[in-house]
Amino acid sequence: MLRFGTAGLRGPLQDGPDGMNVDTVSRATAGLAAWLRDRCLGGGLVIVGRDARHGSAEFADATAEVFAAAGFSVLPLPRPLPTPLVAFAVRELNAVAGVQITASHNPATDNGYKVYLDGGSQLIPPADAEIERAIDAVTTPIPRTDPAPTAPDPSVLSLPEGTTVDEMGEEIVRRYLARVADLPRLIGGENDEDGVRRSDIRIVLTAMHGVGGESATAALRAAGFEDVLVVTEQFAPDPDFPTVAFPNPEEPGASDLLLALAEKVGADVAIALDPDADRCAVGVPGPDGWRMLRGDETGVLLGDFVLRTAPADSLVATTIVSSRLLSKLAAARGARYAETLTGFKWLARAGEGLVYAYEEAIGHCVDPAAVRDKDGISAAVAAADLVAQLKADGRTLLDVLDEYAVEFGVHAGAQVSLRLADANEAAAVVARLRETPPAEIAGEKVTCTDMAQLRGRMRTDALVFEGDSLRLVVRPSGTEPKLKCYLEVVEPVPSGSELGAARAAAGQRLSDIREFCEKL
Repeated sequence: MLRFGTAGLRGPLQDGPDGMNVDTVSRATAGLAAWLRDRCLGGGLVIVGRDARHGSAEFADATAEVFAAAGFSVLPLPRPLPTPLVAFAVRELNAVAGVQITASHNPATDNGYKVYLDGGSQLIPPADAEIERAIDAVTTPIPRTDPAPTAPDPSVLSLPEGTTVDEMGEEIVRRYLARVADLPRLIGGENDEDGVRRSDIRIVLTAMHGVGGESATAALRAAGFEDVLVVTEQFAPDPDFPTVAFPNPEEPGASDLLLALAEKVGADVAIALDPDADRCAVGVPGPDGWRMLRGDETGVLLGDFVLRTAPADSLVATTIVSSRLLSKLAAARGARYAETLTGFKWLARAGEGLVYAYEEAIGHCVDPAAVRDKDGISAAVAAADLVAQLKADGRTLLDVLDEYAVEFGVHAGAQVSLRLADANEAAAVVARLRETPPAEIAGEKVTCTDMAQLRGRMRTDALVFEGDSLRLVVRPSGTEPKLKCYLEVVEPVPSGSELGAARAAAGQRLSDIREFCEKL
């Protein structure tokens, strides 16, 4: 059977208990409903959303019908919409749960079932194991009924009696877009009267054949960004993802059409969403042409942007496999910093006063008061606003990254994924390193922290090797037969004029560490 793990279910579209199909989705929903009832949450409101993948409409209908038959009030969102909208709706309406049918950036052959609890956050242990046991206990047949009889009262949205379920769903969409469009005021701290003309920058955007295009362009234009051009070949939702091998902005070649359009039209910034629009990648023009920023680069840029207007002693967070640069920047800006395991289920719970969180895999949470998860659309608006403010000062995102390098040292990072025969082989490599850890890597002495020996939430199957100016995290993938290595080196910059030499030195050291990893 598909196991109920991180955020819920994800797997191939196929018959049987090891695939995503109506029976699997119905059993998962019946188990989740039973788990909620056991916690005195029966009859509460559940939000159900979906993307535009194969099977998503059918799976969303089954989810809504099983919850309705179990006595829950159900608000299905009216059409294929971005995943962050479900997280927003759960928080906005104080729902007991939310389900989004999506497989995010997986191949076209997959689909998934993502669950939100606790004010719109992803579920964490032990809830995942408890829900899985409840699913295992489900007996058939599973009751299903039209969710209309258990639709929420329109008064929960301050709407008049007689408002239809679709109209209630569209009101949630309107509120979400209004919140995102207000981010330039909430976190940007400036407006056109301050000399920032958002209409002066040109944005190009790709939805990567997913559901984020309409919402993203609407949010950007509502925020004042009038000049938004889109990659038309990738704008409309298409579950076959015909122009990309993998619908993931991080994959080589996935953003080629975006960058080509950006260069052709002389854009100021390029934005790529993944298919369910919870992740955002940013492209910029540079001396060697257009390129996509790494997730760590965008992460520190947005973190600094948010901190500029955040209350004193605010908290920013990232994960153990992300760059250390955010920790240094937070200290310099008088903010607190937290580090968690990978995944927004942990980042969203990093601590009180959280104003920003990111993970290196292009996930950014710029407005945790509204969405307690990564949100590509709000990140796109924040990134565009930062570009606009910098342009008003005659600066660019690359200028700011250069300033960080001079202030904190060049932080160069990379990831190495080694595909192996099976998951056992990846675990065996980690076990061997655990038994006999290297004393040095790429000529630098290192110490090893075995995170499997830690207590509490930071315990995981990973090894962290650290030297004076390098860091390497090695772990087996949780979903594929891969060994994953996360590399970072720090190279000081004696003066601004030596920045190029420092970057070259950092690049060489990264190559040396990469070579070490490839021999594991």
